[in-house]
Amino acid sequence: MDYKNTLLMPKTDFEMRGKLPTKEPKYVQRWQDTNMYEKVVKMNEGKEHFVFHDGPPYANGNMHVGHMLNKIIKDIILRHKGMEGYYVPYIPGWDTHGLPIENAIQKLGVDRKSMSTAAFREKCYEYALKQVEKQMEQCYRVGTFADYKHPYLTLNKEFEARQIEVFGKMALDGLIFKGLKPVYWSPSSESALAEAEVEYHDVKSPTIYVKFKVKDSKGLLEGDDNYFVIWTTTPWTIPANLAICLNPDYTYALVKSEKGNLIVLEELVDSLWETFKLEEKEVLKTFTGKELEYMTCVHPLYPERESLVINGDHVTTESGTGCVHTASGFGEDDFNICKKYNLPVYVNVDAHGRMMEDCGEWLAGQYVDDANKTVTMKLDELGMLLNLTFITHSYPHDWRTKKPIIFRATDQWFCSIDKIRDKLLDEIDNKVEWLNEWGQVRIHNMIRDRQDWCISRQRTWGVPIPIFYCEDGTPIMEKEVFDHISELFREYGSNVWFERDEKDLLPEGYTNEHSPNGIFKKEKDIMDVWFDSGSSHTGVLIERGLGYPADLYFEGSDQYRGWFNSSLIVGTAAHGQAPYKTVLSHGFVLDGKGNKMSKSLGNTVDPVKVVNQYGADILRLWAASVDYQSDVRISKEIMKGISDNYRKIRNTMRFLLGNLNDFTSADVVAIKDLEEVDQFMLAKLNELMKDYKVAMDHYNFADAVQSITNYFTNLLSSYYMDFTKDVLYCNKFNDTRRRQIQTVLYHHAKTMMKLISPILVFTAEELHDHWNCDDHKEESIFLEAAPTLFEVENEEAIVEKFTRFLALRDDVMKALETLRADKIIKSNMEAKVTIALKDEYKDLVSLQDSMKQFFIVARVVLTVDTEGLDEYETSFVKAEKFAGTQCPRCWNYYEEDELVDGLCPRCAEAMK
Repeated sequence: MDYKNTLLMPKTDFEMRGKLPTKEPKYVQRWQDTNMYEKVVKMNEGKEHFVFHDGPPYANGNMHVGHMLNKIIKDIILRHKGMEGYYVPYIPGWDTHGLPIENAIQKLGVDRKSMSTAAFREKCYEYALKQVEKQMEQCYRVGTFADYKHPYLTLNKEFEARQIEVFGKMALDGLIFKGLKPVYWSPSSESALAEAEVEYHDVKSPTIYVKFKVKDSKGLLEGDDNYFVIWTTTPWTIPANLAICLNPDYTYALVKSEKGNLIVLEELVDSLWETFKLEEKEVLKTFTGKELEYMTCVHPLYPERESLVINGDHVTTESGTGCVHTASGFGEDDFNICKKYNLPVYVNVDAHGRMMEDCGEWLAGQYVDDANKTVTMKLDELGMLLNLTFITHSYPHDWRTKKPIIFRATDQWFCSIDKIRDKLLDEIDNKVEWLNEWGQVRIHNMIRDRQDWCISRQRTWGVPIPIFYCEDGTPIMEKEVFDHISELFREYGSNVWFERDEKDLLPEGYTNEHSPNGIFKKEKDIMDVWFDSGSSHTGVLIERGLGYPADLYFEGSDQYRGWFNSSLIVGTAAHGQAPYKTVLSHGFVLDGKGNKMSKSLGNTVDPVKVVNQYGADILRLWAASVDYQSDVRISKEIMKGISDNYRKIRNTMRFLLGNLNDFTSADVVAIKDLEEVDQFMLAKLNELMKDYKVAMDHYNFADAVQSITNYFTNLLSSYYMDFTKDVLYCNKFNDTRRRQIQTVLYHHAKTMMKLISPILVFTAEELHDHWNCDDHKEESIFLEAAPTLFEVENEEAIVEKFTRFLALRDDVMKALETLRADKIIKSNMEAKVTIALKDEYKDLVSLQDSMKQFFIVARVVLTVDTEGLDEYETSFVKAEKFAGTQCPRCWNYYEEDELVDGLCPRCAEAMK
């Protein structure tokens, strides 16, 4: 007889194969159609808030895999917090202003010069909205929940209005000013840049040593063949030289050589003479830098100009000659020291990075890189060049165009850092929790060393700087004016600034004593986009009533110099405290070999393709499994491993569902009426829930995933599910022992569905769809109550007992493995095991009646005689083949006289 059909085999429509790429879009559509995000948030309305503020990705192009890591981790955090009972409204955001969008629409054929500024901005606006829509669809696809119907965009009218409010308050508090200062200038963007917009790449640069002939030595030097020697890696700045700076406390030497008497730092004489390849070397005199102050030199390129010898503490001995070439228009230190000596700010390079007319016909019009060569050749021709070499060093580049930048003094608007630096550092060190410990040090050092923030940009697409100038050039900084502009922006958007004349932008009837004729001029520059996103706490958290500060900011590690930084400055300036209580960051996504991804290397991973191939849940499981706080890797091999892990989780859950096909909540057995091993499993499930909560609460998602997979693999699947199959399949369907085991599976299935739901969102929802054990279930797994701990009497004692039993089981399995390796048995079911327990394990004799089932063997004999038994950690064990007969229905082995009509007693009873 074929007994297969008499067994209670698992039955479920929950498929073994996930088919995620096919199924997931249907769930996305369902959640959208049923407003699932809104329902999930409303579920906890009135409870404690958890305010999580989204850092806005830039709205241009597809989301890359780093974006997806970011969005998935955020979603996991929010779903977990919601499951914990927090009210978690989540407003997703996008950064929508800036140069990349200007460039993108011009590449599409839009002629910027043929239309008004307002019309061009409209094109930018339309393009940005399309990019947001595209990226939003990609966020939907990976299963993220957010208020996508009401996102915040930095181009939103109300957002721009709030930004003007923030700017106005900072201006009225004296934190906003206009000044001529050297800033990072990008010739390729024709705009100033903030520090956050600068990245460093290695470049090859010329290094030149140049003689400056002394004109007036103030009586300290004799003759007319004396020279100061300077060193620079930017020969193009030599035409702008105004001074030579010495350290007042250093000792300088006048050294005779075949190329004149050269003045350099005394301690560098020997090394420099080798560099210059000079034979004659006689120290004639030594001086302190202070003694040489106010000497003058002849400019080596323009004899009619002078170069003043000045003193500055920024001069070091690390490189060069100790005599620093100083050009006030092209460096921060140069600017500051020249200001001290009342030297003018001289700039002879235009916005395009080209040398201007007063450089002379031989140089005018050349780009700075080309000017390097021309200037060097000219100095050589004039006999002023002592040495030319090339070095490779790190040099600042525009992070958008990837082209080199220069330091160039221009009139710009700045946010003062000095005035609030101490407050910023206090917030960093004493008020904010930095979950990446190194993050505190990084941002502390950045703020400590940060110069005033240049917030103006010479571009079109952005929020205009809301400043009017009077007839005498005085900028208007009045609350009435700022408030009026904010109201206009809230009603019409910032484009109104470019659509209307000044008189129509100022409050009606506005007058100012600095404009007796009533003539005003509006500022043409826009704000740095980092000011846009840096004020988002006001434009979102305060604007939408979510509260300030946020509980958590979470972005990539590059945002310590970016969004974390600008948000801190603006928030502290506007509201007196940091905009975040806690900051967490993630690393970059690298390829499988640990290399940075780039299109040129062809090693980029398209998250859309990953989702289409594997499914979003696999990508989500990858994001939750890696140590995201450091740089992480992704590759086909890595994703295959993640897929294998997913299959283990899916198949375990499928087993649970399959063995509950004839079970309902009415069949649940009280915990006190369960067998000890069942209570042990619920106690271990309690441990898992506790470990999971600790890991999730601390944002250690990899630990949470590892806890679940270890539990599935090492306990539930390989132990409990393994030995209970015999009862589940072979006992009568309503047998008490079967119902006890099903009760354990029921609790595990309900708990596990909820635990995996923040990570495997689609799989959890699919499991919930196939959950038929309860009379009532919510519309979605995300609306179900969070799992709670089970009340197990004597929980600690039961766990301790079965932990020791599992150690015994490990030893028995080792003995059985030897038997199988020697091909004496094919499966453990054929074995007889004789065990002599060691003293500390003797109490396990109470499990004797269950050991046969626990070990899945034919016989277990407990003895006190250790002769002929092999010693293990817990016991002495002998494994041998059992000489019995196999029951054809359950496949267990019995003595011949135990069988009833060829079946074991249990199967014979079941067959009735």
